[in-house]
Amino acid sequence: MPPKPLDYESVNENVKKAQYAVRGELYLRASELQKEGKKIIFTNVGNPHALGQKPLTFPRQVVALCQAPFLLDDPNAGLLFPSDAIARAKHYLSLTSGGLGAYSDSRGLPGIRKEVAEFIYRRDGYPSDPELIYLTDGASKGVMQILNTIIGGPEDGILVPVPQYPLYSATIALLGGSLVPYYLEETEHWGLDITELRRSVAQARSQGINVKAMVIINPGNPTGQCLSEANVIDILRFCYEENLVLLGDEVYQQNIYQDERPFISAKKVLMDLGQPLSKEVQLISFHTVSKGYWGECGQRGGYFEMTNIPPETVDEIYKIASIALSPNVSAQIFMGLMVNPPKPGDISYDQYFRESQGILQSLRRRARIMTDGFNSCKNVVCNFTEGAMYSFPQIKLPQRAIEAAKQAGKVPDVFYCLKLLEATGISTVPGSGFGQKEGVFHLRTTILPVEEDIPAIMGSFKKFNDEFMEQYKDQRGYSRI
Repeated sequence: MPPKPLDYESVNENVKKAQYAVRGELYLRASELQKEGKKIIFTNVGNPHALGQKPLTFPRQVVALCQAPFLLDDPNAGLLFPSDAIARAKHYLSLTSGGLGAYSDSRGLPGIRKEVAEFIYRRDGYPSDPELIYLTDGASKGVMQILNTIIGGPEDGILVPVPQYPLYSATIALLGGSLVPYYLEETEHWGLDITELRRSVAQARSQGINVKAMVIINPGNPTGQCLSEANVIDILRFCYEENLVLLGDEVYQQNIYQDERPFISAKKVLMDLGQPLSKEVQLISFHTVSKGYWGECGQRGGYFEMTNIPPETVDEIYKIASIALSPNVSAQIFMGLMVNPPKPGDISYDQYFRESQGILQSLRRRARIMTDGFNSCKNVVCNFTEGAMYSFPQIKLPQRAIEAAKQAGKVPDVFYCLKLLEATGISTVPGSGFGQKEGVFHLRTTILPVEEDIPAIMGSFKKFNDEFMEQYKDQRGYSRI
């Protein structure tokens, strides 16, 4: 009998090729241990609220009123909700054609796209066209829509940083394209080398791959670095010379933990460069409500902005968006609130400022505590987390540990992370799930656990790590590093 359509033999080969380590083997094992009663600390994914971050009050008040508009007619509403939250709820409901239960335009509500455009103008100092902004179900859906527009087959290549967030490798695999890696330099704080970019593109083209786009993740995931303005200039000039569209994943732009290198958007740098680049380089920029001090991952709100994209292509992207009918309407409202929060003088401003800055300053402290904690461990080195939500320490595994992993049928950093999970309950992601240089091993952990818990978590990690290194040190009495 031939296999049935959904027998494994019949499943789309591109689906089999796609890997997503953030919720892969380690996550599944952690879930099993949790069911068995073991306390698990899920640091594998940037999911702030799941690790104890409290939602900001004002946006939840506004969306609550939008979800239950009958509350606006309650004479006691003013006792429960501040007047500016009530006014904003009425504003957003007026933008819809039937409340949160009705479809919106496939591009998102025009009024909220206008708010996003105004946010971009305030951030960058250059106009933004609401018609070239699409609201999406999280930034990930926007990335998928754009990659779907670019990739037509295995000959179409996408330059992706390594280490990279596996959304890109998985989506490229699903669409049948070719991932073209360019390696970030760990010893230079995960900096980007244009020479490495040129090498990667030349190698891909020699193999018949048509490199069409370049991805940057700024601030970086999993690496936590912030690109300098000089780096972004080099990237834009490279894209101009090589005729590449730049995909700017900028979802962590509010997550900055040092003052030396502030976030600067690719859009601003491009416009600052002037012509011909400002009129020629094609750019898609992504943002979300899932990160920053909002952390509203489950709401799935995002947007992308298109720069220098021809109208005919914009129409095709609209067609792709239309197939899904409409992005989540409540998430669109969260996006509107993120880009247009309470202002000084508003009733809710002081509370909003206190909550948001409290979260950001705590994240800054956590970034330092975790970096210092990793660097205090034997055979572990870690660059400071300049931005985003992650530490990405290098684990210098002894040869005996590498051999033990091979005997167990595991990649060495998977072996290490599984041992860590079993011993401590700390669920991380092996560096191999993001890509790394041959023979070099890492793990990724979020910096999101509650601040007061981090010293104990790092103490538990240090105890495990140092015992692991002692157990697997080579027979001459030291670890090979």
